[in-house]
Amino acid sequence: MYCDKMNRNCYVDTDLEFLVKISNTISHSRDIYKELEILLEDLCKFLNAKYSMVTIVDHNQEKIMISAAYGLTKEARSKGVYKFGEGIVGKVVETRAPIVIRDIAKDVGFLNKTGVLKKNEQPMAFICIPIIIKGDIMGTLSIHKAHDNVANFSVEIKFLNIVSMLIGRNISIHRKHFEELEALRRENQLLSNKHLKPDNIIGNSSMMVELYQLIERVSPTNSTVMIRGESGVGKELIAEAIHQRSPRASKAFIKVNCSALPEHLIESELFGHEKGSFTGANASHTGRFEMANGGTIFLDEIGDVPLSIQVKLLRVLQQKQIERVGGTKTIDIDVRIITATNRDLEELIRINSFREDFYYRINVFPIYVPALRERRADIPILTDHFIQKHNQLNNMSVKRITGGALDMLMLYSWPGNIRELENVIERAMILTSDDVIHSYNLPPTLQTGVSSNTIDKGPLDAVLERVEKQMITDALISTRGNITKAAEQLKITERIMGLRIKQYQINPQDYKHLTHDFN
Repeated sequence: MYCDKMNRNCYVDTDLEFLVKISNTISHSRDIYKELEILLEDLCKFLNAKYSMVTIVDHNQEKIMISAAYGLTKEARSKGVYKFGEGIVGKVVETRAPIVIRDIAKDVGFLNKTGVLKKNEQPMAFICIPIIIKGDIMGTLSIHKAHDNVANFSVEIKFLNIVSMLIGRNISIHRKHFEELEALRRENQLLSNKHLKPDNIIGNSSMMVELYQLIERVSPTNSTVMIRGESGVGKELIAEAIHQRSPRASKAFIKVNCSALPEHLIESELFGHEKGSFTGANASHTGRFEMANGGTIFLDEIGDVPLSIQVKLLRVLQQKQIERVGGTKTIDIDVRIITATNRDLEELIRINSFREDFYYRINVFPIYVPALRERRADIPILTDHFIQKHNQLNNMSVKRITGGALDMLMLYSWPGNIRELENVIERAMILTSDDVIHSYNLPPTLQTGVSSNTIDKGPLDAVLERVEKQMITDALISTRGNITKAAEQLKITERIMGLRIKQYQINPQDYKHLTHDFN
């Protein structure tokens, strides 16, 4: 049919037939994106367009990418990546409204990332339509059409709107299937992480998963390990986990707290002594290294070891031999050494309080254990663990912790780390009268902004950002990391939620597998 009013084809006679065709093509496709390539080719021929493309919105990475196109090379498609609000495509996603550019050569908003704009060509129009399903912006459908002074593209807009609905509905179905597969992949990854997770350590956060991977890699070796982290983070548990996963697991695991031993006794404790070697040495004594022969020795607080002992330990590391105090016999030993410290060894080296050569011998494979405030997502599961533990130890029957009390735990800075958290939970369990831990059962130090290091200081923007980040974290905790539900709870759009998650560097995956009851 020819439209006299618009002086061009109106497609009225053929559009229904074409829509039925593409509907059947999409609905019966197994590979939606492969079929889209065919559809876009047919669309260009039908509308007499030169190029066409479908973009997909990635809310997590805040970008828009070309998923299917006709007339564009692979290189051109790879360049077609837009931020929200960037270029015409980005503006369509941001405004959720169609945009028509009559002549892309005269429009400064057209970025020409795909290189479709050529010199000395007739005017090229760009028509971009949002693909929206159930209020969710999924992407865009667009065409480039060369023309001679066409003033009105309303026919194309109406037609593309219908096509975008057909595409969007089917992409939504395929995306749901993809999300189910992605969820299955994450579940498989979780099962893999559970295999990595040592039995004696609690935590599912991403930082802990990375730690488990390091433990898995270093455990089968004989390499010397240095575990670093603040006091109370569980460095001894990490050392024990390495030993239990090593070929030495059936042998002894000997623990030595170097800071607890007086300087005049530490050599005897580590290497042993012969009878009569010093006053009070009434019998020969086997040192910790001999006890650990064939197994592992864990030297905690290695930063407190005197320089004189560092020299002797260096010999052990280099020659695998020791001598008892007062003895002349050299004893061969086969011991793996794991050290730990919360001190700044590099600063101790600078002030000549720690030997540099010894430092490099024990720092073969360093492992950093994050502080509790760096892995707040693990607080609920740690809380559950401590409730169960002290129920058994103290014959209690505490069932749960309230959401308000858990919020206080999440806000606190935890200078004493996991050790402090366990003490807080044990105290609260003693104080509760109804087998539920309430906020008023927690110590006063958790209930003030100053003591918890959460007092609102600084410019208003900074304070608001801290509050907003905490509200988003709380929503993700209560929805087990479900971004959509968390956005609904906060009454914001999923897009805004995605932007804030990226801004505050929050990982929703940390909250997906919490087992805590928040009711």
